[in-house]
Amino acid sequence: MLPADCAGCRQRRPGLRHGVCPECAATLDALRPRPVRPTPAPPGLPPCVALGPYAGPLREALLAYKEHGRHGLARPLGALLAEVVAAAVGPVRPVVLAPVPDTAAAARARYGDHMDRLARRCADRLRAAGWPVRVLRPLRALPRPDSLTLDSAGRAAAAEAAFRARPRADRAGGGVTVVLDDIVTTGVTLAAVSRVLAATGRAPAVAAVLAATEKRHQS
Repeated sequence: MLPADCAGCRQRRPGLRHGVCPECAATLDALRPRPVRPTPAPPGLPPCVALGPYAGPLREALLAYKEHGRHGLARPLGALLAEVVAAAVGPVRPVVLAPVPDTAAAARARYGDHMDRLARRCADRLRAAGWPVRVLRPLRALPRPDSLTLDSAGRAAAAEAAFRARPRADRAGGGVTVVLDDIVTTGVTLAAVSRVLAATGRAPAVAAVLAATEKRHQS
């Protein structure tokens, strides 16, 4: 049975389309990609563009998709991610999308790699708009501790050791390499992925994400 509640506001609403109500869909459509950068930025972090802050309907839709099995949201979220990629890259040109991989355990728990699914939906939308796009999975994610149990230094160390290049990764062909992720917080994951990609000869030009957390300042 299809869920009857909106993924953006969690309310039971009529007229859901791709899992969100018209009001939440309008809120998501109004978001515009913008450059973001954590402070301090970790070494190796490429320029990063996000659709919006990790709040409101965007946050709720990401949680519903990533943690609550609402896989149907891959289509609208992938379309939104395509807008971020287009804004980050600029004029139409060949693009290589490199999603941040899930660990094997996370992929099993989520019934598939959530970013790989989003990347393919993103690529479909870009191709429909005339972009030459490939999706590559040149990296694998190693088991790592839960980030909620770590301080900032611990998260950076865990991210540094979390990714390895696949032995037979496809490194042929040109195009602008874009790292994809759902959320950027400290930037350590994107930086670690970018450093491993650079070591394989495919240094990313930019990172594209759906949401960026905003640092809260204490009064």
